[in-house]
Amino acid sequence: MDFVTGGMLCIAALLFLLALGLQIGLAFILGGFIVSVFILGFDSSVSLLGLAAYFSVATPTWTAIPLFILMGSFASRGGLARRAYDGVYALTRGIPGSLMVATCFGCGVFGAISGSSIATSAIFGKMALPEMNRLQYDKALSVGCIASAGTFASMIPPSMMMIIYALFTQQSIGRLFAAGLVPGLLTAMAYALLIVALVRRRPELAPDSPDPGNVPRRKRDEAMRMWPVVIIGIVVLGGIYSGWLTPTEAAAAGALITLALGWLLREYTSLGQVTGSMKEAANVTAMLFLINIGALFYSRVLAVTGLPTELVTMLQFWDLPPIAILLGIMLVMFFLGMIMVPVGVYALTLPIVFPVLVSIGYDPIWFGVIALKLTEIGAITPPVGLNVFAIKGAIPKEMNVSLEQVYKGCIPFILVDIGILMLLIAFPQIVLWLPTLLLG
Repeated sequence: MDFVTGGMLCIAALLFLLALGLQIGLAFILGGFIVSVFILGFDSSVSLLGLAAYFSVATPTWTAIPLFILMGSFASRGGLARRAYDGVYALTRGIPGSLMVATCFGCGVFGAISGSSIATSAIFGKMALPEMNRLQYDKALSVGCIASAGTFASMIPPSMMMIIYALFTQQSIGRLFAAGLVPGLLTAMAYALLIVALVRRRPELAPDSPDPGNVPRRKRDEAMRMWPVVIIGIVVLGGIYSGWLTPTEAAAAGALITLALGWLLREYTSLGQVTGSMKEAANVTAMLFLINIGALFYSRVLAVTGLPTELVTMLQFWDLPPIAILLGIMLVMFFLGMIMVPVGVYALTLPIVFPVLVSIGYDPIWFGVIALKLTEIGAITPPVGLNVFAIKGAIPKEMNVSLEQVYKGCIPFILVDIGILMLLIAFPQIVLWLPTLLLG
């Protein structure tokens, strides 16, 4: 078997194993291993797998991932999501669809300390959805709003997917974090404007209501409840951009401060709660690392086949404008995002498309944000839509919301995401301005 044929067989084997329902990490390992045995032999394949498994997680940068996951676990159990939501709701009260607007910005604030879009969607689904249901908000739009806003955690730093993209492409994590901030905030503002426009046009989508609670409090006092989130954000992001802390050190400092604040605020009252957060973070880390090890092994097998190099060489002889190549790559990533988790999409596409994009002059940091935007859209697009399934699991059974209703509620937000994506393609400086300003 020649190497290029092996590369095509490698992709076909992965898609076949995923179609059978095999766990994605195992599908990467098995698909890559089968092809590498044909090309390199059994002993060399075992050696390549062992080296990939070791060097995939032996670099210090990988340490940031479990630490950021731990920080998010401490934050979710430490009541910080509730504080972010209450504080933003106080500031948005009186705006049409205020609960949904508060959810958008609350997810953005909490995303800055969680880094997980699935966790953000599930947590805000449990907090915001019962109140929206009590006030007779439209069910489909409510759940669509929460599922869509949960994707902000993928873009607003610190983001797990940004770290994984950086490790696949050897890019600066600090630059990627800075690049994602403006597009993330821009998307949150666009979502809020969409909600206000929809509610003004159809007030029955979000009926007006008096201030909740028996004892009204001033907006300033309620907004001040977000102070722990602000402190964590300053320590983590300020430490990275000031150069005082590496991303791994910032993640460790963020996890410790989040735990300390949770204890200070009396959200943690026993050691068992702390160990419970640690166990939760360990489970998520183990699952993510299995996927990452499999994905990186698979990408190395693809590199051995030479398929990415052959594609780069072939495209250099084609008389196609760079934008046509970019749009073709984005279309492939979009459709893969509809059926695969983001790590899988990156592992399958980046070893092939990243050299192509760099060779035709596209900025790798800018494309990282474009790729993240595509994963955000994929997270709320059928048939997989991980955020959709996360919010579906958080919906109380008595609300009787079907999966079709959730996807229907996501449609307006998907259209906004596509509009933002086109804006980022047309004006790359929206992405590159902040990392250039902060890091030169």
